[in-house]
Amino acid sequence: MVEQVDHESVYDGLLGGDDSQWAFGTDFEDPLAGVDTTLPEGVDGHDLATYCLMLADDALVMSHRLSQWCSKAPDLEEDIALANVALDLLGQTRLLLARAAAADPSVVPALPEGSPVPPEDALAFFRGDREFLNVRLVEAENGDFGRTMARLLVFATWRLALFERLASSRDRVLSAVAVKGVKEMTYHRDYAARWFLTLAQGTDESRRRVVDGLTAIWSLHHELFVTTDVEQSVADAGVGVAPHQVADEVDVLLEQVFSLSGVERPTVSPLAGVRGRTGRHGLHTEALSKLLAEMQVVARAHPTGTW
Repeated sequence: MVEQVDHESVYDGLLGGDDSQWAFGTDFEDPLAGVDTTLPEGVDGHDLATYCLMLADDALVMSHRLSQWCSKAPDLEEDIALANVALDLLGQTRLLLARAAAADPSVVPALPEGSPVPPEDALAFFRGDREFLNVRLVEAENGDFGRTMARLLVFATWRLALFERLASSRDRVLSAVAVKGVKEMTYHRDYAARWFLTLAQGTDESRRRVVDGLTAIWSLHHELFVTTDVEQSVADAGVGVAPHQVADEVDVLLEQVFSLSGVERPTVSPLAGVRGRTGRHGLHTEALSKLLAEMQVVARAHPTGTW
């Protein structure tokens, strides 16, 4: 005799009688538990928090863009590789957002009373586009696989150079994030460089796509090396890195890849800001607004929800 199954109760155990448990978890450990988060002597807490938000937002937005390749990459291996790169960046994001909140709690958005959202999630899901401080390179649409590899090559080469210097930061959290991140970003850079070379030396079509992709993102390249007042302040305090300091190194490394690939550096004017203000100042392209609407919709709909 076949046992009858009550299909209406199959998933009852997941709910536990409370159907509100869907937005946020409450059992996550503090990502900085046991870590000394004392501000280094002479460091301004707000400047450090702002700097951490810059680095975190770069990683968060880039992670989201790469995650959009899930089930859409050229083959299963690249699908998994891009997902792993996205997860690496998401891990960096969580630690950096937690550090920002610890350095200056005032940067964390105010949420309804009783909300279980931890500070790093509040910063990820409850800031508007003008409060995000990422460079505009990471927010642009993915385009095809060639464009994604071109962007990842530029982004990872730049971020790796920053992290190599950030490993000696006077701030213990930033130093630890950077030491781990150097290993991750080295893989990201080399992965993108191999694909850039493969596409550039492949078929006429693959070469066209990666060259067009590089040209499409190159107007956002210049912004990576513009140093804001906050970045200069934390660099002077020995806890951060001024982006202009890595410009020459990144240029040499990218030129090596371009030379091996037989690709000429694009001659594209930088995308202008508004009175000198760009992504680091909270001024973005329309693409970021659309991305955040997608990324934040569930959290904003259920700000006091748990799961």
